[in-house]
Amino acid sequence: MSYIKRILKQIFAGGTNFFLALLTIALVLTGCTPSEQIPPNPECVFDDLGRLVCFNETPERIISLAPSNTEILFALGLGDKVVGVTDWCDYPPEALEKEKVGGTWPPDVEKILALQPDLVLASDANPSDIVTTLEGLELTVFGIKSIDLDDVLNDIRTVGEITDREVEAQVLTSEMVLGIQAVTNQTEELEQTLRVFYLLDTWGGLWTVGQGTFVHELIEKGGGTNICQNLTGYTTITLEEVITRNPEIIIAGEWAYDWAINATGPLGSTNASQTERIYTCDDDLVQRPGPRLVEGLEWFAYFIHPEIFDEPED
Repeated sequence: MSYIKRILKQIFAGGTNFFLALLTIALVLTGCTPSEQIPPNPECVFDDLGRLVCFNETPERIISLAPSNTEILFALGLGDKVVGVTDWCDYPPEALEKEKVGGTWPPDVEKILALQPDLVLASDANPSDIVTTLEGLELTVFGIKSIDLDDVLNDIRTVGEITDREVEAQVLTSEMVLGIQAVTNQTEELEQTLRVFYLLDTWGGLWTVGQGTFVHELIEKGGGTNICQNLTGYTTITLEEVITRNPEIIIAGEWAYDWAINATGPLGSTNASQTERIYTCDDDLVQRPGPRLVEGLEWFAYFIHPEIFDEPED
């Protein structure tokens, strides 16, 4: 955030003498910044990991430790400031050209240090000890944890604030809100919703989503009823319970789709299987808490209510 913007925020917060602030701004505008007399105060913001993170200057060298963070940074026009990303950061295509710092679990600390970042944008997908280690090495680490769609929107705005891209963040989130409303304006008028089961993966059990996840919100806002709405977070459910709840729509992750569509397989007796209403779409659109979640919502709405929604464009 710029020096002038910091002073203005302090004025409105009542933390700076009004006339001294005006004099300071005037000196800045005339090229006479009194940096020795009035040093800039850091901008401090709480991250989603409950840590107070302070910034003395606008970050110029940013490392992203999650694909969703990378998408947010590029969407805010910060691609030229991104100096490192994880092995899984593949969108937008320009992200593939960035230096790799390992996976999200865990990233390579030595590579991160070598890139000399002034901001490491972490997520709850990163091991907590990595965040602690990087912080101990005097790196500025800011963590994001998006529970629901409101969290995603707020996190984008926060990233915009700490990178001096507040206007871009406001434009982006406003566009996202309009996209969400375009869907919910139609689904909220429905007299009947369909039972939906989201199958995230089959590794180690049937992984699904309950309350407190943005994928659950995509189901509900898309005009469905999540058959796992009594559960919380990302969790497993037994096959017997899925069959008992008899979903009318099954949306499977790309890794689980082949297993789900096996007509003679475990889900063969469900209404969704018998009516051939088992679908999949790009996992990244619905599993990454970033700007493309609106596209994921459009796909969910189309799967659940094709009589209302057209197939989204790729």
